[in-house]
Amino acid sequence: MARSYYIHTFGCQMNESDSQRMGEALARAGWQQILAPDAADLVLVNTCSIREKAEDKLFSALGRYRLLKAQRGTRIGVAGCVAQQEKEKLLQRAPFVDFVLGPDHLDEVPRLAEQGGVATDFLDTEEYLFPQADPETSRGRATAFVTAMKGCDNVCSFCVVPYTRGREVSRPYAELVREVASLVAVGVREVTLIGQNVNSYSGGCTFAELIRRVAAVPGLLRIRFTTSHPMDLSPELTRAFHEVPQLMPHFHLPVQHGADSVLQRMRRKYTIAEYERRIAELPRDLSLTSDIIVGFPGETEGEHAQNLAFLARTAFDNLFSFLYSPRPHTGALLKLAEWGEIPRPLALRRLGEVQALQMARTNERRRARLGGEVEVLVESPGFGRSRENWAVHFEGDAAVGDLVRVRVQGTSLVALRGAQEAVVVKAPVFEPPARRRLSVVNA
Repeated sequence: MARSYYIHTFGCQMNESDSQRMGEALARAGWQQILAPDAADLVLVNTCSIREKAEDKLFSALGRYRLLKAQRGTRIGVAGCVAQQEKEKLLQRAPFVDFVLGPDHLDEVPRLAEQGGVATDFLDTEEYLFPQADPETSRGRATAFVTAMKGCDNVCSFCVVPYTRGREVSRPYAELVREVASLVAVGVREVTLIGQNVNSYSGGCTFAELIRRVAAVPGLLRIRFTTSHPMDLSPELTRAFHEVPQLMPHFHLPVQHGADSVLQRMRRKYTIAEYERRIAELPRDLSLTSDIIVGFPGETEGEHAQNLAFLARTAFDNLFSFLYSPRPHTGALLKLAEWGEIPRPLALRRLGEVQALQMARTNERRRARLGGEVEVLVESPGFGRSRENWAVHFEGDAAVGDLVRVRVQGTSLVALRGAQEAVVVKAPVFEPPARRRLSVVNA
């Protein structure tokens, strides 16, 4: 009888993709994926370490899975960025965990599941091979993540990613395009090119050239990418937004703060004027989203006021705003005493002001679409995403993979609501999958 596994994923799109690759490795070794942990022979927790709360969630989850180990001998593994960050120390804090592996060792999951141990060393750039996706696990889906590169060479003072994901390594473009073609062959209509700093891609061509090569894959309707660095927003990439029809008008470009003095402490290597000059060349109808850190060490009232002023004049479609979270191995943590920690009540007040400003704008932009139509790629019955990457719930009988027009009847901060008007492009019909499709739980 096949042994079963369950994957619990925290964090970003890279983690979701890594979970899928680990699931495929386990399937090749004879393991069977199940949708709940209670009956699993192996529970694998794939972790994020961008903020402290993610680590708290990990240990809370491990406390629940420890009971399964006591009751039925379930093996427990921890993967991802916290695993890379903590290494053997994780086993000291949670000795009931059987194995720990970092992001460079996804293909070792079957061996570690059997033998236990720790695999967290970084592979040399010349030796690193990107895990190959099994297209069968994406059969029946409209969208898929495709890894373009991993790691980051920008040592921002708030960010632990260079420590947990290593130096930048780009995937050869021919390999990447072949993977996209294999996904389209099983029905995928949209791909998202992912990497910690994806627009610094250098796998034999520029990132803009990569987008054009991917767009040439027959049958691919949509291309997205995430996450990007403002310094790598080239004129060539800007032109791609104007010239490549498959490239969706949504761009997530983290600015992190609206005051140059804070950006300098963050080691972001650009000014607000430079950021504004670059985004001014993007298409006017593009949906621009960003990240903002509030309460960064030493943030003054004046710097907070500059942040609010920048956000007020910049037409972000949405923001992901967070309180600063001290991360191990980062410059900001080392400078915390010198720069000064922002008291939590003050940081929360500032965060509330940032979020109130953006919520008003987001609501206004959504309401402006009332009565109009949006083009939606159907990801599940009655749900999909617009070209701008807005979530859309709709009434209609469109199939997964259909491209439909939806008349907008209601809006909220998180989604549009409407009724299907017409099918623009029908999804292709394929034979049923040879085995059950992998699913990943995201928390």
